[in-house]
Amino acid sequence: MSFSRFSDCPTSPNCVSSRSKDRDHHVEPFPLVVAPEEAWEALKRAVKSEPRARLVEEDKERWYLRAEARSRLFRFVDDVEFQLVPEERLVHVRSASRVGYWDLGVNRRRVERLREAFEREGLRR
Repeated sequence: MSFSRFSDCPTSPNCVSSRSKDRDHHVEPFPLVVAPEEAWEALKRAVKSEPRARLVEEDKERWYLRAEARSRLFRFVDDVEFQLVPEERLVHVRSASRVGYWDLGVNRRRVERLREAFEREGLRR
């Protein structure tokens, strides 16, 4: 399956994606080191551990998750998407601001926090 709902990142610096070829927007996908079903649950736990984030869409048939994350001060909403690709042993990720031009690195830092949480949660059985 090479299905992806991810949109390309806009030219503005408020989006990161593991599917982006542009190095300013690119982040590495998450490695899949456990069975897809275990990774799926670890991914959901990782999202739930992120402050002010909530899962809003889950499509296990297509291994797709979408969350919304709100900024602390102004309550801006960012979209965070995940696409688990079992045959690639990867979880692709995209985090993008809905409004504004600059995000001051918020989306990139969020993805790295989620990567750490995902790796930590993947060790829990």
